[in-house]
This record gives sequence, C-alpha cells and structure tokens, in this order.
Amino acid sequence: MKVFRTLAFALVAMSLILAACAPAATPAPTEAPVVTEAPVATEAPTEAPVAGLTCAKPVKVGLITDASGALAIYGAHILRSFMLGMEFATGAAGSAGDKFDLTQAQENVFKIDDCEIQVFVRDDGSNAENTATVARELIDVQKVNILVGTVSSGATATLQGIALESKIPLIVAPAAANDITGVNFNEYTFRTSRNNYQDAMNECVALTQQYKNFVQIAPDYAFGRGSAAAFRDACSLSGATFAADDIFAPLDTTDFTPYMEQIANSGAEAYIVTWAGSGFVSLMQAATDQGVTENMALGATFIDNVLMPTFFANAVGTTAGILYHYSAPNNPANDFLKEQDKARYGVMPDLFDADGMNAAIMVVEAIKAANGDVSGDALKGVMEGMTFEGPKGAIEIRPEDHVAIQDMYILKLVNVTDPDANFYEYVDTTRPEPPCLLPETLKARCGDLPYGSLSGQ
Repeated sequence: MKVFRTLAFALVAMSLILAACAPAATPAPTEAPVVTEAPVATEAPTEAPVAGLTCAKPVKVGLITDASGALAIYGAHILRSFMLGMEFATGAAGSAGDKFDLTQAQENVFKIDDCEIQVFVRDDGSNAENTATVARELIDVQKVNILVGTVSSGATATLQGIALESKIPLIVAPAAANDITGVNFNEYTFRTSRNNYQDAMNECVALTQQYKNFVQIAPDYAFGRGSAAAFRDACSLSGATFAADDIFAPLDTTDFTPYMEQIANSGAEAYIVTWAGSGFVSLMQAATDQGVTENMALGATFIDNVLMPTFFANAVGTTAGILYHYSAPNNPANDFLKEQDKARYGVMPDLFDADGMNAAIMVVEAIKAANGDVSGDALKGVMEGMTFEGPKGAIEIRPEDHVAIQDMYILKLVNVTDPDANFYEYVDTTRPEPPCLLPETLKARCGDLPYGSLSGQ
C-alpha cells in the first residue's frame, strides 16, 4: 500500500556615538611658566551612556487569536509563543509572569529601555463577528497602535478591513490564505505566517518525486481554494498532472462519503488534502470506509504535534514538507523557544509557535526602527521591506506585497511515539518565493515578480 502523508499549512541596534571634546585652547603665555611640581595625572574620561529607546507614551498592541473555537488548538501556539517572543525581543518577562494564562490575565506589559509595551489579548473563537467586535474594542477603547492575529483566514479578512479603516498596522499570524496578501492586500497588512503557495511549493518538492497524477480536496473558503490553486500550479510545474477538477467541501462537513467516492473514481495516483480543524477526523474515516486509503496515496503536509500520531501512524518512513518543526532550525531564537516552551508550558514548540514568536519580534523591531513613533504611517514605513531574525532564521517582509519570505522544511517521519514529539529526521530546507497575487489594480506593485502564478502566465 502506498502511503504518503504530508500538511496543507530584523534587531535594528541603535547607538549614539559621542565624540570626545578637547579642552578649549588658552592663549600662549608671554613667558614660560614656572613649574613647581609635577602635574597631577587625570583619569581618562568615561564613555557617556548609550541612549536607549524612548516612547512618549506606552505602545499598545492588540493580539487576537482563537482560545475557545474550532481552531483553539492553534491559538494556544500563538498565545504562548507571542509572549515568549516579546520576552526574547525585550530581554525580560512581562507583568503576567513567566507563563501567560488567558483565563488569569488579558494584559501583559513589557519594557525596553524607556518604552513600555502593553499587550492586550482577546479571544475571537475563529468567528468573524467576534473578531470585528474585539478588534473595534481594542481600537476604540484600548487605543492600540498595532494589531496581531488571527487563526482563521476568514476572520483575518474581516480584521484586515478594520485595521485599514483605522490606519493601524496588522501583523497576520498564523492565517495562511493567499488572499490576505493577494486580492485583500492593503498597505497596512503584513504577515509573519506563510501563505498557501509557500506550503504548496515546499510540499511539491517532495510530493512529485514519488507521484505524478493527483486529485485534491479542500475546504470551500479562501484558505482551501487558495491552497488548491497553489498546489495545482506548483506541482504542475514539477511535472505533475491532475486527474479531475479540484473538489471543495463546506468547512463544517461531517460526512465526506460523497467526496471520497469522487476521489476513489478519479483514477488519480494520489490525493492531496488541505484541511484545518476537527473535520480532518471525519475526512480520514470516510477515506478508509470508501477504500481510498487502501488504493491511493495521501498527500498532505505534516501537521501539528498533537494530531500526528493519530493520522500518520501508518506513514512512518514518509518524506514530506512542513512549515515548521522545532527540530529543523538551528539558531538562538529557536533554542530559546524550545527551552522555554518545555520549561514553562510542558510541551515542545508546535506548528505555529514560530509564527507567534516572529510576530512579537517584528512588533518590537518595528517600534525600535521607528524610534518609538507608533503612528500608522511610521510603522508601516519601517515594516515594509523589514528583515529580522526569528526561530526560522531570517524573515524578509517582501516590499511588493508584504509576504513573509521564510525557510520551510522537508523532513522524514521516523516515529510517532516520542514523548517530546521528536518525530522527524531532517532532510532539507527550502525558501519558497511565491508569485505576486495582488489584484489587477495593484499589479504595478509586483514589479519583476511572477504575477498570478509561478510561471507568471
């Protein structure tokens, strides 16, 4: 049986260099002075202290994520990693202590030099109406200067509109829909999360080495449709073909039987699955019931640590793509994230921990780069084209469309039983450069980037 399982998912240092001032010259004496004793040696002047960051008033950040809804499993990654990222970037834990618990606190205060950064946290339950409500409260009542969030791509689209209306920069983490920095792009939206295309480009490197003919299923909303388009483009450029039209099912689908019947009858060699949330359980059950699991290979990027043992138990030995696993990068930020997640939360970093930490580092680096000026114009000016170091290494905010160019990974699954979710053997690192997907009216911003697809056609 062929089984292939894989998941459809900058410190600007400021220093003031002071010139030594020579003593004022005195008029030349008319006679040589009489020296009665040796002059007393004076100590070399000590260097004046380096000036630090100063903010006229506290900087306010609004973090919106899912702590209670269908995607709360991913919201938990963001809650802990954002706070650890703030600590890493500022050098000290926040006022909430070493471990942030949303049931105990909705605010965490950090300080860097003479600048206070207040983080206000809100739960939107991955519901767009809730997202709008909490976003407006953060903007109108708390007067936040920066927004960060959220998990659901649909809810993120709502958040984008509100941020633009208020001229407040939004850093998207971890939502992945292409549309966020594509057709829904605005100059106030940035991201530290990857997009669908980056997932597909990374995954197709591994996928097309084993299979050449595919069919795919995805949820019927922006994230799913964007992922399907990206996989079709990226895998086709690698020589793959698709046996049938892409299949889309409502996100709340519980019975996947008719969809699996279509896949079983497609004649494809492997089926690509893009899905997020609990529906993956029902989808895989239907695949088993309809004989798809026995007769076709599964293509999906590796998923979060919690669900890997359930869905990939029979795929040990498989090589596939993943957007982040703590075992792949080797740098100080990732070391800090691994050590502190384990020490404080009892788990190793999971799929979206890097996104949350990167968002926090970007917040601090933007405040520093703007010299404490947190007006919307100042912040978006320094964020565009920014480069900073995080747990995945260098993150580049592409100026054309604000896509976050970042490392992604190809890993080999070697077990699903390690208590610290150390499931993989490292294979390779990729750094996907997706096409520019801006709307036609903004096409000029894309410059020399491929437009609309990887081929630019």
